[in-house]
Amino acid sequence: MAAISNTELLRRVVLGRGLRTALACVAALLVWSPVALAQYGGGSGTDTNPYRIYTAEQLAQLGRTRADWGKHFVVMQDIDLEGYDESNFDLIGHWVGAGEVDNEPFTGTFDGNGRTISNFRYRDLGPSYVGLFRYVQVGEIRNVKLRNARVIGAGAGVGSLVGYLDGASLLDCEVRGANVSGDTRVGGLVGRVDGGVRQCSSRGYVSGVRYVGGLIGYVAKGNVKASYSKATVFGSDHVGGVVGAIAQEDGVVNSCYATADVQGTDYVGGLAGSVINGRLYKSYSASTVSGTRYVGGVTGSTWSLGSVITCFWDIEASGMTTSAGGTGKTTDELYQADTYFKDGGWDQSLWLICQGMNYPVFRWQIPVGDLACPDGVELIDFAWFALEWRRQNCNRIDFCNWTDFDESGAVGFLDLAILARNWLVGTD
Repeated sequence: MAAISNTELLRRVVLGRGLRTALACVAALLVWSPVALAQYGGGSGTDTNPYRIYTAEQLAQLGRTRADWGKHFVVMQDIDLEGYDESNFDLIGHWVGAGEVDNEPFTGTFDGNGRTISNFRYRDLGPSYVGLFRYVQVGEIRNVKLRNARVIGAGAGVGSLVGYLDGASLLDCEVRGANVSGDTRVGGLVGRVDGGVRQCSSRGYVSGVRYVGGLIGYVAKGNVKASYSKATVFGSDHVGGVVGAIAQEDGVVNSCYATADVQGTDYVGGLAGSVINGRLYKSYSASTVSGTRYVGGVTGSTWSLGSVITCFWDIEASGMTTSAGGTGKTTDELYQADTYFKDGGWDQSLWLICQGMNYPVFRWQIPVGDLACPDGVELIDFAWFALEWRRQNCNRIDFCNWTDFDESGAVGFLDLAILARNWLVGTD
């Protein structure tokens, strides 16, 4: 017997059995139909049972479904957006203009779950914000890893992940292989921040005209902490290794660093192009810096209401002997723990340094298996691990010199597998 469609089945039932029977069959079809059941990859969109996203099409569905922008989502596996662009992919969140009732931000939570979202491509020459999330308000985005994102915008606020972060939070997010370009307020990860950013990073290339930063283009009322950029930055004015500018009194960039090329014309700095307002403190730059006017190792300009506190820059790496804020040090001095923790009063619970070998990095950057200096999981760490091989009764104080990675009480094959999985992580 040939298969018949749901529509044809309904027609036959209506003609042959009457309306009451037809309605009962419709209800049964709705329960059975996989189309009716399909909503992303499962879940109900609540905090305890978030919608699950497994595929590129399900992520695209979120962009198309504005009614879900206040819900909760979790990414379940790596997603490749190859084949999607501005022609068939809608950004998440809608922006019309400041104070406009037609603005529709994403206000839920989006947990990237440490999975990779790769090959995001988008070109938008309109005036609004551009990013995988165009406009985020109140909500939270966390644990997102972007790879090889290419974003082009012509308006105010361009970033690979978020165009405008407004009173929302960004936690533990990164972009690698970024290629982001725009006009004003252009950042490797976020265009404009009026919210909180913590433990985030960027690598790649960022270019723009005004307010251009390796991580964030423009910090207004934002608070950026424990984050870094290794993105090369090109711009005209207000160009910085981490942020283009800190612009408002309650804008704060705290405990950050940059280690890449920064090139601009006016107001160019290794960390921030300018500190117009707000504060920049306990941060360092090892970036190469070049420009024409108002150029500095830490910042090109500190205005009367802005302040730079306990920040350092590498006078050898940067090629700069002056800055509108901060203290210049040699490379060797910046490889010494005392520079930061004794002289600068930095937070040792936040930073780690391989004495005499490297600049400091954040503790959250240290991968499992990185047992010894220098930074990264490599042969010296394997040697340390081998010394503890097959050791039993590991205590919960140091877990057999931290080689009991799975905290099982013994150093065995599962720990070796964890070490192998992280091999060469953190060496770049």
